[in-house]
Amino acid sequence: MCGRYALALRPSQIRRMLEDDDMPVDDAPEDEGQGSPRQTYNFAPGYHGVVYRADVPDRGAGHGRHQGNSQQDGAASSQSHSNEDSDSSVKYKMQSMQWGLIPFWTKRDPGYATLSKTINCRDDSLSTPGGMWSTMKAGKRCIVVAQGFYEWLKNGKEKTPHFVKRKDGQLMCFAGLWDCAQYEGEHPQYSTILGESNFEIDAQDKRYTYTIITTDSNKQLKFLHDRMPVILDPGSKELKTWLDPKRHEWSKELQDLLKPFEGELECYAVNKEVGKVGNNSPSFIIPVASKENKHNIANFFANASAKQKSKEATKLEPTIETKEEPKESQVGQSQPVPEVIAKAADVEGSQEVAGLKREAPDAGEDVEEEPPRKTSRVSPVKGRQSRINPTSNGSKSPVKSKQGGTQKITRFFANSS
Repeated sequence: MCGRYALALRPSQIRRMLEDDDMPVDDAPEDEGQGSPRQTYNFAPGYHGVVYRADVPDRGAGHGRHQGNSQQDGAASSQSHSNEDSDSSVKYKMQSMQWGLIPFWTKRDPGYATLSKTINCRDDSLSTPGGMWSTMKAGKRCIVVAQGFYEWLKNGKEKTPHFVKRKDGQLMCFAGLWDCAQYEGEHPQYSTILGESNFEIDAQDKRYTYTIITTDSNKQLKFLHDRMPVILDPGSKELKTWLDPKRHEWSKELQDLLKPFEGELECYAVNKEVGKVGNNSPSFIIPVASKENKHNIANFFANASAKQKSKEATKLEPTIETKEEPKESQVGQSQPVPEVIAKAADVEGSQEVAGLKREAPDAGEDVEEEPPRKTSRVSPVKGRQSRINPTSNGSKSPVKSKQGGTQKITRFFANSS
């Protein structure tokens, strides 16, 4: 089953890639504007995608003849070409169509519930004559262009989305069928399917839709799901055979093209947010475990750790390199503590030293040669500096020695009495 895929490329980009793979494009939709296909990493049913097909009438190749009950032998049908087909060159075009096939006989908008049931067509349902797909498989075959598709791995109640793409990086070309329906009615109707812009559908409008053909999964994807889209190589003989409008009869040769992909694929778990229709992000096609995925919690902590280390390195940078100065410039910067204390003790009768001042540099000394730097030095001992007081200078009066003739005044009055 294929219920979601990725196509975030502009039609002009897709056109160049197809032409590089020898797939000519004679007509293509505009990149933007009305009728342009959706560009998203989360392509859901109901969106308008890019279909590559032969430029044939809306009734299909073979002028719309009904092929339901006229299935013939494959070899005979492959050779039954009309004169018009054999004489004219085949042209191919890219076209914007809605995902979810609506048969040509539908006269009213069936709604999303019906449309979602025809997003896929099983390959085994095309092997028998008649049925819903009889007209489409005969003359309305196409290629659905994608970058890859999503599938969910079930593990109990848990579902993990996986993205599948070609290992060589080429576009995925899904085998598909298309059709064109024209509704009846006098009043216009409107389509509001999954976020698509509303557009009027009146009696004259045509609605082009498509479906993707699925087959059994190959060995590489068996663990993921039992079904996968039929993938054809771009520009290959098989792809050209599938699109050939001259083959307007279903045959065994066409049926044999519907088989599991034999090339190499890449498959990996992706962000679970892709499960919600309407979400769109380039991270949806990046592996969860990849370093490029911003949603990976391991990458989040790794980036945070790297930023922290970068900040620490930036902070330490200025102190890594230090400038060595001549020993002469360090003379007189500071004196040992014992020498300072000794000089202060030799001063008798002077007031206590309130603090030490650094000596001014000698004349001719280049002060700028000594930039501030962090070094281990012993600071001189500083006394406690008191606040400025208008009535006190903050120093104690010197202790005066008592003289022999000095006596207390109370003793004088005692003697007089």
